[in-house]
Amino acid sequence: MITKPASCRNFPLAAIFLVLFTSCSVRPFHLSEVGSLPVAWRNAAAFPSADPQRDLSHWWASFSDPTLSALIRRSLDSSPDLDAAAALVREARANRDATAAALYPQVSGALGMNSRLTKAPGIKRDTSTTWSAGLDTSWEVDIFGRNRSNLLAASYTADSAEENFHSVQASLAAEVATTYTSLQASKARLDVLKRNITAQEETFQIASWRTQAGEADSLEYSQAEASLQQAKASVPRVQQNLEQTANLLARLCGTAPGGLDSILASAGRGIPNPAARLALGIPADTLRQRPDLRQAGYQILAAAAKNKAARADRFPTLSLSGALSVTALSPAKMFDPGTVAANAAAGLMRPIFDAGRIRANIEATDAAIDQSLARYESTILVALSEVEDALIACKRTTEQIGFLESAVVAAREADTLARQRYEAGEVDFLQVIDSQRTLLSLEDSRISARTDRTTSFIRLYQALGGGWTHRSLDRSPSMAKNSQ
Repeated sequence: MITKPASCRNFPLAAIFLVLFTSCSVRPFHLSEVGSLPVAWRNAAAFPSADPQRDLSHWWASFSDPTLSALIRRSLDSSPDLDAAAALVREARANRDATAAALYPQVSGALGMNSRLTKAPGIKRDTSTTWSAGLDTSWEVDIFGRNRSNLLAASYTADSAEENFHSVQASLAAEVATTYTSLQASKARLDVLKRNITAQEETFQIASWRTQAGEADSLEYSQAEASLQQAKASVPRVQQNLEQTANLLARLCGTAPGGLDSILASAGRGIPNPAARLALGIPADTLRQRPDLRQAGYQILAAAAKNKAARADRFPTLSLSGALSVTALSPAKMFDPGTVAANAAAGLMRPIFDAGRIRANIEATDAAIDQSLARYESTILVALSEVEDALIACKRTTEQIGFLESAVVAAREADTLARQRYEAGEVDFLQVIDSQRTLLSLEDSRISARTDRTTSFIRLYQALGGGWTHRSLDRSPSMAKNSQ
């Protein structure tokens, strides 16, 4: 019997698990509470409510970036990590089918021929041949459900492996989107650097003319040259990050470096922009959508089934066996009823002394249940934390972008005025350098904020359980490769 928590709201999947556990009649245990599950998200004030049946399996379409969608589709078709997770599911299903065989009788057959040569002094050589055939069958009657419990455990393990596949799928889609966002951010930084270098080249030319005309000393010329070269020195670093990010993206999509050049060449220069407002469901709906939580639930069920199987080892086992054999001097006589012999036997066995093996196995499976329960509780807390953290990040980065947009406009006007006044000889070159550095820093901060905001929405979609479907596993890795 299972002790039911005070409120099923504390564990969205608990009611399902409790019913299944009760049917297994495993040892009593209690799902300890991790705190009352909130009825709403704390930081979702700016987000509308959503239908609990909303589809998040293709959340990346909301970014309206064809290149991003193409990259995620390619990664889901070609990623070796996803192929490995799919192979793990096939292995678990095969193990489940092998375990199911223990519920049925086992039948084996044999066919033989035996030739005997007889020769003695004064006696003619004589050869005799005997033909034989036989069937043997055995069956362990699952009186106390040990084999059925092992089959349940194998089935839940297969379900857990499938949910692991979906978790890998969701994580892969989010990782591709995040990496692509970083790539686009590097492109944006490169564009900002190039514009800044162009502006500094113009300022350097003015400083050169002023020095040649005797309106400025060589110090201004040297300062202008140093500032220009410093700006140019930043380009290789950004270019390196751009190229390495492209290589990472290629690896996530299951191809060698350079394999995505044609796709990335058609991409725009902007950072993917998420939808202004993402509709959210209540926390309970979100937890039901997350494959990692479903996986943790199946692990509890598997551990409970293994516990029942371990306890069933204490009871007797009933084995039935039978044999049917035929022995004849020629193949034609093998169908003669007189050559047929049959026997059947039944045996009941019960463990008497096992040096504590059964008791130790029961204690081990008890501990496995406790571990799976603790992991389940931890997964719930992680899920709640991830959603709240992502909501906070979405909100704060949006606020930050608003301030930075205004700051960049003001800094660009200040830079223009500083260069105009320097050209007119009203200010020294240090003010120009300061205004250029301020503008460059603010533009870089704005790119970082936009990147963080997009990444926050990606993490939010992932935390809500998006990026996977039940049908996705039907496509095997070999089919995926043939589609390329």
